Amino acid sequence: MSEIIAGIRVPDSAMARAATQLVRDTEDDLLYNHSRRVFFWGALTGNRRKLKFDPELLYIGAMFHDMGLTAEHASPDLRFEVDGASAARDFLKGYGVAERDIEDVWASIALHTTPGIPEHMRPTIALVTAGVEMDVPGIAYDDFSHEHRDHVCAHHPREANFKENIIDHFAAGTIEKPLTTFGNVKADVLALKDINYTRVNFCSIILGSKWPT
Repeated sequence: MSEIIAGIRVPDSAMARAATQLVRDTEDDLLYNHSRRVFFWGALTGNRRKLKFDPELLYIGAMFHDMGLTAEHASPDLRFEVDGASAARDFLKGYGVAERDIEDVWASIALHTTPGIPEHMRPTIALVTAGVEMDVPGIAYDDFSHEHRDHVCAHHPREANFKENIIDHFAAGTIEKPLTTFGNVKADVLALKDINYTRVNFCSIILGSKWPT
């Protein structure tokens, strides 16, 4: 029997259950609870905006969006978002999901730290980012009712020091590949957490290129 939290039914297909177990076995409690909350915030946002979305695809995108921060799925040189997106793609292919749906889940994960773009794309992509933005920087916090916030967090609690700890998780997943932070919000993470980090400057790249003018 599927769960209903804050009025949102958790997908209960064999694929969704397998995804839940995989993420539960791979991520620590902080990332697992965060990923589940992202699904609920995303689904609530979709309902509020009256978007037509596939809850199962949204669930997979939310559950896999931080898998690239785990040792099992981290590459040595790709953005962690791409690593997580590729893990989700491989998972979905095992269930015969349509290619366009796989592409949407892939993009929803790959773009979730690149603000200003996902919100203009198809619902799965837009809503994963909306869920992340609610749970981490608290964007649109007041658009959710007190009851919904409490109900979601009662089932999937935020740690007492969640804000600092999620930043630490982001730093741990990027500190060995700092170039992957160029052009996304994780540059701010390493600027805070790594005293040796130097931002890549886009203007310096242009001015220092081999073009004569």
